Amino acid sequence: MPATITVPEGWAWVGAALLSTQILLMGQTTIVGRRRRAAGVNYPQLYAERAQEEASKEAKIFNCAQRAHQNTLENMPVMYTSTFLTAVYYPTVAAAALGVWVLGRIFYTRGYITGDPANRNAKGGFISYFGQLALLVGSITSVYKMIQASL
Repeated sequence: MPATITVPEGWAWVGAALLSTQILLMGQTTIVGRRRRAAGVNYPQLYAERAQEEASKEAKIFNCAQRAHQNTLENMPVMYTSTFLTAVYYPTVAAAALGVWVLGRIFYTRGYITGDPANRNAKGGFISYFGQLALLVGSITSVYKMIQASL
C-alpha cells in the first residue's frame, strides 16, 4: 500500500543542513586519523595515555581532536531529533539553526585541535550553542502545536 508523505515548503534546506552534519563528521574523522598517525597512537586505543600526552604535543593534539569528534557524535541524536521536530512547522528555522550549530562545531574543532582545550569555545565554537538553543525552542514550540492540534 503506497503512502504519500507531504513535507512543508523549505524542507530542501533541512535536507541540506542535515547533509552538512555528515560533511562535518567526515572532516572530523579525517582530522582524527591524521592526528592519530602523527601521535603514533595505534588502534584500538581510543586516546593517547596520559604518559604519551605528557611526552608528546602530537599526542595531546590527537586527544583534543578525538574529543572534539566524540563530543560532536554525542550531540548528534539531540540535534537530529530537535531539527526534525522544529522542521515540522518551521523548516527554514530548523535548517538555519542546524547550519549555525554545524558552523560552530567547525570553530569548536579548529579551536580544540590547537592542543589547548580552552580554545574549543574561545575560537568561535560557542556559536553552536545559539543553534542548539534555537532548535530546543523550536522543538518545544512544534511539539506544543502538535499536542494542541490533537486535543
